[in-house]
Amino acid sequence: MSFFISDALAQAPAAGSPMGGLEGLLFPIGLILILYFFMIRPQVKRQKEHKKMIEALAKGDEVATDGGLLGRITELGESFAELEISEGTKVKIRRQSVSAILPKGSLKSL
Repeated sequence: MSFFISDALAQAPAAGSPMGGLEGLLFPIGLILILYFFMIRPQVKRQKEHKKMIEALAKGDEVATDGGLLGRITELGESFAELEISEGTKVKIRRQSVSAILPKGSLKSL
């Protein structure tokens, strides 16, 4: 029955193989470098900027949170902040959930 299917025989590698040794590693190393410069490095930069913004929060700042709340900071703790979202309505949030510091007076324009 072997006349229907030809036998697969392994061939010896060529002497000057283009994918042998160090040349075979160039493509994966190139992919890792591209991944680093286009994905990992910008993400680390954004994390540093967000951490710097969180550390710079002060009482009276108008902020927007990740959940969409807009308010003025009335109290600051080490890991929590209290927002006044309307007159007499205060909400306690994590400092890390602040996504942006708004310009002064933006809450009055809403």
